[in-house]
Amino acid sequence: MMNRQPQAQDGAAAADHVPPPHVALVEDDHLLRDRLVAPGLRDFGFRVSAVGTVKELEQVLSTDEPDIVVLDVGLPDGDGFSLAERLHMSSRIGIVMLSGRHTQEDRVRGLSNGADAYLAKPVVMHELAATLRNLMRRLRPPPLRSVTAAAWRLDSQGWCLVAPNGVSIALKAHERAMLRALLDVPGEPVSRETLIAAVGGDEQFDPHRIEVLVYRLRSKVGTKAGVVLPLSAVRGSGYVFTM
Repeated sequence: MMNRQPQAQDGAAAADHVPPPHVALVEDDHLLRDRLVAPGLRDFGFRVSAVGTVKELEQVLSTDEPDIVVLDVGLPDGDGFSLAERLHMSSRIGIVMLSGRHTQEDRVRGLSNGADAYLAKPVVMHELAATLRNLMRRLRPPPLRSVTAAAWRLDSQGWCLVAPNGVSIALKAHERAMLRALLDVPGEPVSRETLIAAVGGDEQFDPHRIEVLVYRLRSKVGTKAGVVLPLSAVRGSGYVFTM
């Protein structure tokens, strides 16, 4: 039964060239993590990066940004509630909290801090998988418009991004600098270091600011132009303005 749902989506995924959803699982109980939840999610067709600490999650976030983070409330090097709030403020990653703390106060706190769902332990795999799939439908809605990098251009000395539908989006200095670096090599990955240098960052520059900049730019373009900006993260590299 656990394999039927992923198989039903294989054809659609192949047709749309959509990769399997990437889930980062943050759970310090290695038996629960490695013997139950991670393999169970893989059986349902998810790609899983399983880690046990906040520090290990940060390594995943910097190299292979997940679609959803599933996190325990109690972690050895951090608080799940605070982590959920930080992820919510700095990214568009989906957040699902797992916890043995079942009080209404804890649930409300988790959801108020940015979690999309708060599930109680012991984990019910069918419920968790269904929650993740429902969340993915919100995170990956049907494309607003099919566009290519060649259809996008910078105008007004680079201070406006012109979308394929002709809508012009005014840019801030950091947005302009980052897009110029990306559009110089459309379809090719540009490293985070290159983007940091492009926006005038130095060795003290927080790499997470690039992630925030990308998120805000995507949101701005979607709101003002009604199209999806074809800018995506590349595992172990940086970002690419896709063809």
